[in-house]
Amino acid sequence: MPRSSQLLHPARTYPEPLPAATVLLLRDGPDGLEVLMTRRAMTASFAPGAYVFPGGGIDAADAQAHAMARHRPGQDARRLTQAIAAIRESFEELGLLLARHADGRWADANDIAALDRKAPAEAFAPQCQARGLTLAADAVFWLAHWVTDRDLPRRFDVPFLVARMPEGQHPVADEKEQFEPLWVRPADALARHAAGQFFIIFPTIRTLERLQRFARVDDVLAACQNEQPLFTSCPRAGLLAGREERYMEHEPAFGELALTCPDGQIVHALDWQTEHPVALLKNVQRLTAPNPGVMTGPGTNSYLVGDPESGYAVIDPGPADEDHLEKLWRAAGGNIRFIICTHSHPDHSPGAAPLQALCVGHGHRPPVLGLASAPTARAHSAFTPDRDLEDGERLVLGSGANTHTLRVIHTPGHAANHLCLVLEEDGLLISGDHILNGSTTVIDPPDGHMDDYLRSLDALLAACEQDQVAFILPAHGYVLGNLWNEPYDARACIQHLKAHRLRREAKILQVMQAHPQGTLDDWVKLAYDDVPERLWPVATRSLMAHVERIRQLA
Repeated sequence: MPRSSQLLHPARTYPEPLPAATVLLLRDGPDGLEVLMTRRAMTASFAPGAYVFPGGGIDAADAQAHAMARHRPGQDARRLTQAIAAIRESFEELGLLLARHADGRWADANDIAALDRKAPAEAFAPQCQARGLTLAADAVFWLAHWVTDRDLPRRFDVPFLVARMPEGQHPVADEKEQFEPLWVRPADALARHAAGQFFIIFPTIRTLERLQRFARVDDVLAACQNEQPLFTSCPRAGLLAGREERYMEHEPAFGELALTCPDGQIVHALDWQTEHPVALLKNVQRLTAPNPGVMTGPGTNSYLVGDPESGYAVIDPGPADEDHLEKLWRAAGGNIRFIICTHSHPDHSPGAAPLQALCVGHGHRPPVLGLASAPTARAHSAFTPDRDLEDGERLVLGSGANTHTLRVIHTPGHAANHLCLVLEEDGLLISGDHILNGSTTVIDPPDGHMDDYLRSLDALLAACEQDQVAFILPAHGYVLGNLWNEPYDARACIQHLKAHRLRREAKILQVMQAHPQGTLDDWVKLAYDDVPERLWPVATRSLMAHVERIRQLA
């Protein structure tokens, strides 16, 4: 993890999340799946006026009611307590009762009328038991797991549970905490929110987005049978166009927010701009070149590592853009010690020589370092550094507590002369084009080689384990640092990427076997049918690399 001395913002404490439970009551409507939502009171301390699913805090009495509830073998004590809390809250807020008689009948209007909705939590289960009712925790399933963002003054650790609405029951809001119960299709709720007519908060939005993929209640319940949530998230927030925006773990900006604002401060701007460098740590800045495009995303990221005392290494100076190079030089205060190119492609290395010349014009000559392009490289990717870097070599800036050490890892695959760098003291991997955020690296033979690429991923995985690397700084896109259900660990990103490549290769092999006389153009349409057609010409290059590897392994 990055050194605390290099973090941009002082550490701060944030509230521990309180245990709570929420339940999505579902039914099959005439136009598809519907979910029950209600509006929170305008005086509520959390999300006032928002449309939500019923739920609330877990009470000690919920854990004491296990004997009065039916449960599945896979529901452990904690899950059972959460289900009971959700059942109790839906009764208190909406007068709905997920409970059955001994003969299996659902509680009906007479049962509900006989119970006191305003009684304290510890009276709920005994009331049901006295009526001959058993709480139907076995009918409540785990859909999602949310932990409230770190920036909020009140935080909750909340399972989002799902259950089928019992027949013959009708919601009646308590008119204290909840108002205006309504049944709504997830897609309609999202559309009304987008139109400004239906206020819902971030976890509700993301849950509805997942829910709208299901056609029927049975489909949702079938997806929740393994006693694990379909997704887990503790979002992070940043600024985009001056507004707060929240992001889940799988979304591109999440890792960057985890690196720059680990304690949940909402201060990091995510807008792509080329005028000024963006501080990622005190000793790491990113300046994005003004060369956005299909292959470069928002542009090529040039990184500055170091500080005014130690001097700076410039990594990937990018294209020979005079303004961009001038900004790099100024951001370093002219104190550039090394210019490093991760590889020789024209969006990465052409700026090295003119940046060096700019430094020479001001009285010093930092060496251009990297690996010379191989004979397999295309003409526009010709590159000769002042000195070739060796695999495992360390480049050191500063000394003592102010040391910044970049270790070289030779990573052929995207290009024969590709290399990555580990900033050892802060556990950062600067990945060039080998690992990208928001797109998949193109492997273009003959300079690109798929088997080399996969072996290089293994080398990077080993390096991440050795140095406890948590974040990856790619040449295109935001910082990478997290995926679904994974710790803040760069290894998860690499493992996900390798698995994706191997799944793609397995799909290509199936297509080749089904169409042995097909051409590359034939195969790309079938093997990359999940990729926009406009990208098929680019995908064909990686397809060629996979085909070569398949034939070598045959």
